[in-house]
Amino acid sequence: MLLPLRRYAKFSGRARPREYWMFVLFLLLCYVAIAIVEGALGLGATHRWFQHGPWWAAAGYSTRGGPLTGLFTLAMIIPHVALSVRRLHDTDRSGWWLLILFFPIIGSIVLLIFFIMGGTRGPNRFGPDPVEVGEPEFR
Repeated sequence: MLLPLRRYAKFSGRARPREYWMFVLFLLLCYVAIAIVEGALGLGATHRWFQHGPWWAAAGYSTRGGPLTGLFTLAMIIPHVALSVRRLHDTDRSGWWLLILFFPIIGSIVLLIFFIMGGTRGPNRFGPDPVEVGEPEFR
């Protein structure tokens, strides 16, 4: 889970699908833990809302992250982008494919498919296959 943090700003090379998804799991667990801490300390901004019309009513809560969430997100932007570029390299695509996110729904779906796909076997233009090279598994 922490291998991408050791390769903090390394945009060259390739990353296995497992490396990418384990880092995503790590981020999710960290955000849950940070949300619990911010909730306990009263740092998160919670807004209760209620809307009503002539024949309907809706109510709910909306919560925004506090300062800890912002700091964690800021610290994780570079390793996440670097890992995403290396993941795209493993599928023999340029890191510039990340710009497809500017097309909101279609771009996200295309990138999700690319990230789920297995990497190309053998060396490609971005480097040797991490499986063949024997890169260390997650510790």
